[in-house]
Amino acid sequence: MTYLPLFSLDHQVGMFQVLRWSNCCSTTWPRLLWILWVWLNPCSSIHQHSHPHSIKLLGDITLGGLFPVHSRGPAGVPCGEIKKEKGIHRMEAMLYALDQINSDPELLPNITLGARILDTCSRDTYALEQSLTFVQALIQKDTSDIRCSNGEQPIIRKPERVVGVIGASGSSVSIMVANVLRLFEIPQISYASTAPELSDNNRYDFFSRVVPPDSYQAQAMVDIVKALGWNYVSTLASEGNYGESGVDAFVQISREAGGLCIAQSLKIPREPKPGEFDKIIKRLMETPNARGVIIFAQEDDIKQVLEAARKSNLTGHFKFVGSDSWGAKSSPILDQEEVAEGAVTILPKRASIEGFDQYFTTRSLENNRRNIWFAEFWEDDFKCKLTRPGIKIDPEKKKCTGGERISRDSHYEQEGKVQFVIDAVYAMAHALHNMHQDLCPGATGICDKMDPVEGRLLLSYIHSVNFNGSAGTAVLFNENGDAPGRYDIFQYQMTNTTNPGYRVIGQWTNNLRLNVEEMQWTGGSRQMPDSVCSFPCRSGERKKMVKGVPCCWHCELCDGYQFQADEFNCEMCPFDMRPTLNRTACRPTPIIKLEWYSPWALIPLFLAILGILATLSVIITFIRFNDTPIVRAAGRELSYVLLTGIFLIYLITFLMIAEPGTVVCAFRRLLLGLGMCITYSAMLTKTNRIYRIFEQGKKSVTPPKFISPTSQLMITFILISVQVVGVFIWFGVMPPHTIVDYDEQRPPNPELARGILKCDMSDLSLICCLSYSIVLMVTCTVYAVKSRGVPETFNEAKPIGFTMYTTCIVWLAFVPIFFGTAQSTEKMFIQTTTLTVSMSLSASVSLGMLYIPKVYVIILHPEQNVQKRKRSFKAVVQAATMSSRLSQKSINDKQNGGTKIEPDRTQ
Repeated sequence: MTYLPLFSLDHQVGMFQVLRWSNCCSTTWPRLLWILWVWLNPCSSIHQHSHPHSIKLLGDITLGGLFPVHSRGPAGVPCGEIKKEKGIHRMEAMLYALDQINSDPELLPNITLGARILDTCSRDTYALEQSLTFVQALIQKDTSDIRCSNGEQPIIRKPERVVGVIGASGSSVSIMVANVLRLFEIPQISYASTAPELSDNNRYDFFSRVVPPDSYQAQAMVDIVKALGWNYVSTLASEGNYGESGVDAFVQISREAGGLCIAQSLKIPREPKPGEFDKIIKRLMETPNARGVIIFAQEDDIKQVLEAARKSNLTGHFKFVGSDSWGAKSSPILDQEEVAEGAVTILPKRASIEGFDQYFTTRSLENNRRNIWFAEFWEDDFKCKLTRPGIKIDPEKKKCTGGERISRDSHYEQEGKVQFVIDAVYAMAHALHNMHQDLCPGATGICDKMDPVEGRLLLSYIHSVNFNGSAGTAVLFNENGDAPGRYDIFQYQMTNTTNPGYRVIGQWTNNLRLNVEEMQWTGGSRQMPDSVCSFPCRSGERKKMVKGVPCCWHCELCDGYQFQADEFNCEMCPFDMRPTLNRTACRPTPIIKLEWYSPWALIPLFLAILGILATLSVIITFIRFNDTPIVRAAGRELSYVLLTGIFLIYLITFLMIAEPGTVVCAFRRLLLGLGMCITYSAMLTKTNRIYRIFEQGKKSVTPPKFISPTSQLMITFILISVQVVGVFIWFGVMPPHTIVDYDEQRPPNPELARGILKCDMSDLSLICCLSYSIVLMVTCTVYAVKSRGVPETFNEAKPIGFTMYTTCIVWLAFVPIFFGTAQSTEKMFIQTTTLTVSMSLSASVSLGMLYIPKVYVIILHPEQNVQKRKRSFKAVVQAATMSSRLSQKSINDKQNGGTKIEPDRTQ
C-alpha cells in the first residue's frame, strides 16, 4: 500500500512538516491542518463517533459520494433543512446506478461496487471535514506508544479504502475537496460543478466532470443575450467559486465578443444579512435601462432575489437569464412565479431517466433503510411527522402512516442533474472495468495488481472512457477532464395562471439555436423587452463604441468610399463600386474612356491628321518623281521604308484614342513601337552606311561591304524584325485584353469616381515597347555625331543629325511629363495626349528635316533636280578627306589667329 510520506513520522514531526509546507498555500490550509490533526489523533471525538452522517454500502471496491443532502445552515449551524431535489434525488441516483452496475453481468463481472456517501450541507468547509473520511486509509499512523486519557490502548478501526469520489455538487465544495483528494491521488468525478477554475489541469489534475464548465455556459449566455438584442445588462453572483467564476467568464467572453456592457456587477454574500437582497434590488434599479440580469447564484439566493423584487413592486421589470443552478427547477421560483415569468435559463442537455423514476417512486420507509436521510425526506415531502421513541409529535402536523407513495401523494419531478450523477458513476465503473481487463485478464474478482487501485493509473482510464450515457449521449472527457458543452435553453412561461412551466426554446452546442418566435414575456406578451444603453443609429451611420462601455456608442457617418456593412462597421466598397447615396450598399462605378471629342484627344488628332496628309504628300511626290536625281540621291528604297514608319507613327494616335478592345489593344502593342522602330532603323542604316564609307575611305579606296540598296534594306528589316518578334512573344505570353482601371479617377468624393476602360498596358510595358526604338534612336544619334564632318553635298548625315538631336530633346521633355502625372486623377488622358503628341512631333521632325526640303526643290525648283557629274568612289573619298583636312586646318588657324580658308565646294 502506498502512503503519503508527509504523514509517515510521529505526530509532532509530521505536523511540523505540514505547517512548513503549507506556508505557501491558500488560506484553506490552516483549517485543513487542524482537521488533519484531529484525524491523526486516534482518541479524538471524531473517532469516537465514527461516521454518524454517512451511508455505507459494502463492496469489493468502494466509491465515495458527496451530495448536498441538506442546505447551508444559519450562522453557527453547519446544516439546515433537507434538500429534496439537489440532495435526495441526486444521492438516490448514485445508489440506483450502483444497483444497476452490480446487477450487470457485462460491467465489472464478479466485482461489487460499494460506497461511502457523505452530506456536504452545501458548505465547503463542512464538506472538507467530511471528505477526510476518504483519505483515512492512506494516512499511516504510528499508535504503538499512544494511550487514551484513561490509559487504555486505543481501538482503531481500519477504514475502507476509497478509490474514487463521485461529487461534489457546488463548485466551491469541489474545489475544497479536490485540494485534499489530489494529495492522495484519489480521482474525483463531479456531476454538477461547473466553475471554469476546475479546468486548470495543473491545480486540479485529479478532477473530472460529466457536465461542461461554465466557460461554455457563459458563452451560451452571451449568445442568448445577443440574440435577444440586449447590450446593457447587470450580473448577479453568489459569493464563492461557482457564482464568481461564472460571472467572470461571462464578463470576459462578452468583453472579447464586444457590443455588450455590464451595467452593474453585484455579489450576494456567503452569509447574507437581513435586508441584503432588498439592497441588491435597489442597486440594480440604479441602472433601470439594464433590465436584463445575468444570474449565477445558488438556488436559495435566486429565490430570495425574486422575493425581494416582488416586495419592491418590480414584478415584470427585470428579465433574468439564469445559469444551470436555476435550470428548470421549481424550488427557486416557488411562490415567485410572476416575478420569474419570462426568465431564460440554461441547463446542460439532459433527459429524464425512466428507470430512475420507476426506482425512486417505489422507494418507501421499509425498502430504503440504507438511506439514513430518507425518513427526513419522507416527512418533508409528505408534510407529515414520523413517530420516534421519546419524541412528542406536534398536534398541528399530521402523522405519517408509511403508506404514502411518492408521485401519488406528493409532487414529483426528476431533478435535472440525475442523469449526470448516473453518468459519473458509470464513468468510474467503465474506467475500473477497463483497468481490470488490462491488469487482471481472465481473473475473477480483484487481482493483486488492483489491490490497492492506483489512483493515477485509474485517472488515465477515466480520461479515456467513451460510452453512451444514460440519456444516449456520449460520455467522454477532454485533456482537462471536462465534458463537451451541450445545453438546453428554457424559458419560464405562464400561458395561464393554472399551468405555468418551463419550455424548451433552443439549444446550444458550440453555437446557439434559439426559437425567438416561441418566447413570451410578462403577461404573455410577444414583444421583446429592451435592455439597451444607446439609441439606434440612422441609415449610413455606424456605432462607435464608447471606450470601456461596450453597450454605449456614438453614431458616425461612413465617409469616403465606405458603406454601412452592419451596425458596428463601415467597410470599403469593392474596387469597382462606390457607395449609394444613403451609404447602405454599393453601386457600380460608371465606366468611361477617352472620347474623340475630348479636348485631350483633339490636339493629338489634329497633329496626326496634318502629319498623315504631309506624309502622303511626300510619298506621292517621291513616287511621281521616282527617277529624278534628288529622289535617287535620297535612297529611294530606304526613304519609302522611313516614310512608312513615319506614317505608322501618326497612325498610332488614332489607335490610342479609339475605344479599347481586343483588336485595338493588339494593334496598339504592334504599332506603338513599330513605327518608331521602322523610322529609326532606316535612319540608323543610312548613318551607319555613310560612316562606314568615309571611315573605309581613310584606309583604302575599296568600298566597304553591304552598302548596296539591297543590303541596306536587309539590314533595316533585320533591325525591324527584333521589334516584331518581341511583340509576338508578348502576344503569346500575355494575350491582349482590356481592363477597367478604377484607381486612376478615384477622388475623395465618390460621386465623381469613374472607372477608365483601357488596354492592359502598364507604364512599364509601354516603356518596354518603346525601349528598343529609343535604343535605335540613341545609336543613330551617335553615328550622326560621328559623321558630322562629312560635307553635306555628299550625304544626308547633317539633316539626320539635326533630326536626331531634336528628337532626343522631344523625348527628354516627354519623360518628366509622362511620369510626373502618374498620381493625377487625369493620368490616362494626360499620358495618352503626351505620348501621342511626342510621337507626332518626333515624326514631324523627321519628315520636316529629311523630306520637306527635297519636296520643296522637286516641286518649286525643278531646275536643281538635275544629274550632276558622276564621280568615282575614289574621287568622293579624296574630296571628303581633303574637306576634313581643310576643316581641321581652319580650326587650327582660327586658334592661332590666322585667316580662315574656305574650301572649294563647286565640284
